[in-house]
Amino acid sequence: MLFKPDTNEDTKTVGKRVARGIGRRIVSLSVTLLILVGLGYLGWNAFQQKATTTRGGPGARPDLPVPVLAAVPRTQDVPVYLDGVGSVRALNNVVVRAQVDGKLVKVNFTEGQDVKQGDVLGEIDPVIYQAQYDQAVAKKAQDEALLANQKLDLARYQQLAASNAGSKQQADTQRAVVAQQEALVKADQAAIDNTQATLGYTKIIAPLSGRAGLRQVDQGNIIRSSDATGLVIITQLQPIAVQFSLPQQQIVRVNAAAGKGALAVDVFGNDGVTVIDTGTLKGIDNQVDPTTGTLKLKAEFPNSKFQLWPGQFVNVRLKVETLDKAIVVPTSAVQRGPAGTFSYVIGPGDIATAKPVVVTQQNENDAVIASGLTTSDRVVTTGFANLSDGAKVLIGTDDRAPTADLAPRKRSRTPDARGGPANMPAADAQGKDGERRGQRGEGDRKGQTGSGDGGGRPGGAAKSQP
Repeated sequence: MLFKPDTNEDTKTVGKRVARGIGRRIVSLSVTLLILVGLGYLGWNAFQQKATTTRGGPGARPDLPVPVLAAVPRTQDVPVYLDGVGSVRALNNVVVRAQVDGKLVKVNFTEGQDVKQGDVLGEIDPVIYQAQYDQAVAKKAQDEALLANQKLDLARYQQLAASNAGSKQQADTQRAVVAQQEALVKADQAAIDNTQATLGYTKIIAPLSGRAGLRQVDQGNIIRSSDATGLVIITQLQPIAVQFSLPQQQIVRVNAAAGKGALAVDVFGNDGVTVIDTGTLKGIDNQVDPTTGTLKLKAEFPNSKFQLWPGQFVNVRLKVETLDKAIVVPTSAVQRGPAGTFSYVIGPGDIATAKPVVVTQQNENDAVIASGLTTSDRVVTTGFANLSDGAKVLIGTDDRAPTADLAPRKRSRTPDARGGPANMPAADAQGKDGERRGQRGEGDRKGQTGSGDGGGRPGGAAKSQP
């Protein structure tokens, strides 16, 4: 038997279920909407807090002047330098070698000693060479005695020939014998000079003044003229040379400056700032290195304090010209934007206006302005964070210039933290307002749990910035 379901009851049941589903969805959407609204409010509140802190704290007004430091462009003569990297080289570097072979019997210098030209650095055993010299001297004496006897015979033969008591041929023959013996005596003298020079080579002489290096042969060893290392290396340190390179694009500029006179060259120390010696440019290479595209130059320095050492790498600058009466501003006054370099110029009413400038050259401290500024302008050097074109500025002094904090400092809560002194400048009050607000919040939170006296220091220590 089949039962027919009640249609009215089914319709009612389905309607109730649909109504319950719609209700759940409405509740879910409502809760989600409330959560999103809450998150949005929290985000907006945090953003507003950050913006308020950045602008100077609660109650800050955007129309208040921006605190800055300013400087006036000055006129001065500015030298133009070309920077390069080079190496120190000795003007003369000599390997002192022995010119004869023998036993090294004496060393007359210490390693690292300054020697002068002509000093005896070492001595070789001279016994053999002395004997050769004595032998040459004796040979000459023998030939001179024979020559004297032959000259007497020549005089006799000439007298006999003059009186027709002897033949003229005998006299002429004796004259030739005398000439031959005189030539032999001259050869003996040349042999003496040779052996004397060889004997002198047993003393190793310094060929120039300089500093001796490390000794290559110890006393008692056999030293030979064919030794590649020699006895010692002498390096001339005063004066000394520096060879450096400049880009090939500077060739014309350097040649034009060198044609006007001697150019000054400075060498920097290890810090890259201190000039340790100043010399003159001595030579320019006649060709560009094709592998690096640079031109080699050589300068000479007095090196009076021995601060330059052969083989040392140094930074060099070459002075090529001087800009007369150039307009100079601090480098911090030059800003860079999408359209190029510009500076904020403070005009009437302390209104800052951005003006484009052309910079000829600049270093860490000063920038040379070719156009855009005059000596009557005032340019902003510090305080660009909140500065914009047309903003009103408050010009401070150097004693109020901001200083960098190397480490966070301990923050203390004082009665002045809430209100600040009455005579505090407006700009300082703005900058510290946000900090005081943070101190109050932290102090209030800690005061609830810490043991404080109500108006004094709370239980937890807080940090403050100067």
